[in-house]
Amino acid sequence: MISKAVYIRDISPGQTIQDTFLLADARTGQSRNGPYWSLVLQDSSGQMDAKVWSPLSQQHPALAAGQFVTVRGLAANYRDKCQLTLDQLALTPVDEVDPAEYLPPSPVKPAELLAEIEALCRRELTHKPWRSLMKKILGDEEIRARLLPATGAKTVHHAYVGGLLEHTLCVARTCLALCDLYPRLDRQVLLVAALLHDLGKAWELSSGLTTDYTDEGRLLGHIQLGLERVEGFLAKARDLDPALILHLKHLIISHHGEYEFGAPRRPKTPEAFILHFADNIDAKMNTIAGAYAEIEGTEQSWTPFQRYLDRFIFQPVRTPAQHDGPGAQAKAEANKPDARILLLPLGSD
Repeated sequence: MISKAVYIRDISPGQTIQDTFLLADARTGQSRNGPYWSLVLQDSSGQMDAKVWSPLSQQHPALAAGQFVTVRGLAANYRDKCQLTLDQLALTPVDEVDPAEYLPPSPVKPAELLAEIEALCRRELTHKPWRSLMKKILGDEEIRARLLPATGAKTVHHAYVGGLLEHTLCVARTCLALCDLYPRLDRQVLLVAALLHDLGKAWELSSGLTTDYTDEGRLLGHIQLGLERVEGFLAKARDLDPALILHLKHLIISHHGEYEFGAPRRPKTPEAFILHFADNIDAKMNTIAGAYAEIEGTEQSWTPFQRYLDRFIFQPVRTPAQHDGPGAQAKAEANKPDARILLLPLGSD
């Protein structure tokens, strides 16, 4: 069994690296000197771009995401990011590595996240038809099997095992917090919609060593896939008012907000606006947390350019705590800029 010696988070420009990585992506290109590979190397600490130039590239005509490779290369800065240029590369059998060392970890175990979502339904859903609907959906064996390993996205946010459940729970909690500020909102349908809005991602994206779009994910998208899974349960929910079902469907299909962002319909109720913004807030905060993680342990205040946010992100000086005492250090750690909503105490039944 090969043991990791160097993790991506510890690689700095100027280092010569020799270790084993998972190929998260592999694309070919053509330069004046011949074909080359653009790779994305991955381990449990993160991802890093790598280049394989000719003639070495021609010795490996069939690289693909999901393969393990042992490489040697020089790390250097390129467009404000550390990148490897490889001079050695060899495929490594999967039975010689521990896959856990190459997959990004979930901050909280997926089973715990799912249990908290179920507890949230029991606490908050006082309308019996809504509670019954969610109990049946979350109790479905196929749905549970899909949800537990599902990622929240391919690369942008929550791109790790358990990421979909983490994102779902954070969006639900954000919606409930906003309901406290705006009590005229329908808290019940909004919570159900928050828990179901991205259900289709469990079928849109594959789980395992690589995360990529499935055929049905590319052809239909997660909104359509999620509605298809929910439709069967809604058809059997005979005690649920059809008007409530209609509103729920609108919330799900409008949660991307605008047509250019993939929404089949734009939000047309207060609850639909709340769900859209709660979804957007959590995605942005998780992306920023990942950006801060890239500069953790350095003296840098600015992150590398964030393509999906179309900007650099600044890490400001934080206001010092006003009251020192027992637990002050723990509170300070919990309030670091990259802390997630998920790190707050989970509720109980």
